[in-house]
Amino acid sequence: MGAKKNITIAVVVFAAIFAIGAIVYSSGRLSHNTFKAGEFETITVTRGEVISTMQAAGVIESENEVILLSPAASIVKSILKEPGNQVQQGEIILQLQTETVLDEIDRLKDQLEVKRNNLERNQLTAQSTKLDLDYNEEVKRLKVISLKAQLSDQEKLLEVGGISPARVEETKQEITLAEKDLAMLVEKNSIRLKQLKSEDRGLILQIRMDEKLLEEKQAQLLKMNVRAPSAGMILNISASVGEKVPADKMLVRMSDLSSFKLIGSISEQFAGQIKTGSQVFVNIENETLHGLIGNITPLVENNKVQFNVHLEESSHPTLIANQNVQVEILINKKEDALRIKKFPEFETGKKHKVFVIEGDKAVKKEILLGIVGNEFCEILSGLKEGDVVIAEEMDGFRNLNEIDVKR
Repeated sequence: MGAKKNITIAVVVFAAIFAIGAIVYSSGRLSHNTFKAGEFETITVTRGEVISTMQAAGVIESENEVILLSPAASIVKSILKEPGNQVQQGEIILQLQTETVLDEIDRLKDQLEVKRNNLERNQLTAQSTKLDLDYNEEVKRLKVISLKAQLSDQEKLLEVGGISPARVEETKQEITLAEKDLAMLVEKNSIRLKQLKSEDRGLILQIRMDEKLLEEKQAQLLKMNVRAPSAGMILNISASVGEKVPADKMLVRMSDLSSFKLIGSISEQFAGQIKTGSQVFVNIENETLHGLIGNITPLVENNKVQFNVHLEESSHPTLIANQNVQVEILINKKEDALRIKKFPEFETGKKHKVFVIEGDKAVKKEILLGIVGNEFCEILSGLKEGDVVIAEEMDGFRNLNEIDVKR
């Protein structure tokens, strides 16, 4: 027992001696108020941007949904895709029976043929009628010319007494009637020609309308194979094989994967810090995309608040539907601020004491901080650009205002 007691006493004495030695060494080190240059890490006060962000979670979603309608009343012939399938632009999703549209196309073609024949016949009739009208006008003109020549001869005979004045007067009346008859014929012929042209225009208009309708029906025939208008994902198919569907019935609902948006979520305790229009940074595959917060959902689910983010590059190749991403919401931003790299203990609006290298001394200074950002802190007072600050804990020197620096 005595031996064990002596060993215990020896251990205690040794530990005490070691502790006292450590204290003496430490106090001796501090008593000199000195450390070597390079022994501590330093940072330099600069000017630049100070950004403070808050992290949130996000999921990439399609920005738009596409609704595909039935192009005509028909029956569903086959369904080639299912909800959840991804499709490329132009892929057939479902097919409709085409018999009704084909019958309508055949009817329009027959109708067009009849109207084109009518137009050709009408144009030939117009040419024949114009020849007849021109001939009748020419006959009337020749009669007027003949009567005028006859009148000229009669007037010469009247001078020598070879004809009575009554006969001359009768010829003049015949000329007047012939001229009126000619004028009326010219007017009637003009009206008739206008009628023929109007009939032509009417037939041409009907033909163009039928041609346009035929083109629409032929385009409709192609749409009976319901295709994806762009790359996307099938969300819902509202039909079944054999079902009769009316025109404009919704058949397919799909997402458009040509552009995307982001649905963010954050704990409800931080909900008051996010606002519509706030800038957002999205980190994907070592790239940072920018966006703005849109709608903020007022309801809280699972202690989370959701919000939409509209991305500046909504078609960026790194974006994939249902992709989970890290989101940083901009809370504060200061341009061209006097700044220093962030210390762990720094807090916004608080005063802190740091040691600044001035020649062969490190001088304690009190600084006031503004924005405490992700990497930098804004300095409101106490430092100037170019100051070199010791970047490590200086608790061992907290009672000192100056420390010598050995070069």
